[in-house]
Amino acid sequence: MVDYKLDTTGLIGQMRNNNVLVEQVVKDITVNTTELFRDPHIWQHVKHVLLPKLKQQPTINIWHAGCSTGQEVYSMLIVLHEHNLLERTKLYASDLNNDVLQIAKKGVYKFRFNIAYLDNFDKALKENPLNYEEYSDVPYSKYFEIDKEKDAIKMHSFLCEKPTFKKHDLVKEPNPFYLKFDLIICRNVIIYFNYDLQNKVFDLFYNNLYPNGFLWLGMHESIMGPFASKFEKVGHFYQKKETMF
Repeated sequence: MVDYKLDTTGLIGQMRNNNVLVEQVVKDITVNTTELFRDPHIWQHVKHVLLPKLKQQPTINIWHAGCSTGQEVYSMLIVLHEHNLLERTKLYASDLNNDVLQIAKKGVYKFRFNIAYLDNFDKALKENPLNYEEYSDVPYSKYFEIDKEKDAIKMHSFLCEKPTFKKHDLVKEPNPFYLKFDLIICRNVIIYFNYDLQNKVFDLFYNNLYPNGFLWLGMHESIMGPFASKFEKVGHFYQKKETMF
């Protein structure tokens, strides 16, 4: 309202008749905080616990809902590659903000601003919490190029070419990819939604997960209300219960 020198009524009134303004306001107010291997101890569980459960699938479908600038997408691609699962995984990503999707597609990030990525990478990929004597020496160069002069981390092309990105509104639009998923990742998104909107999103996710499929939320998010009984908490993840007839 300060930016546009309007009160609430004036801002809403202009947004009703100006799609360009709506798009700009969405870009201004959406939160796009993300990082490579955010919460590395959970990524350790993805690598050593979750993905082994999905290995039996001939094809693995994954949806990153609210993917922001894409670092989480590339984290998953890297872990899949470490498991030799990249080729038989179909990975999709969506966000409401088209600007962040364009950044995600390019896979180029500021190095100095994101230098903590390297620590996250080391913890997530090189250490095994189930066996501390095991250590995997995974070089950064396997997955991205670091150019300190240009202040850039650039993902390798074989990673950038893998995902399908689409603009999508989680609370208003149906599944944009027209298939079901073994894993849906939606971290630190629903925390900004009220109870009713959260349940709309849970309904979308529930109906688009395969039986026994997994939903991964943020560390401070949980499923409450009518959908709590339709999922079972398994470690850091929620598993869709099989429908009982």
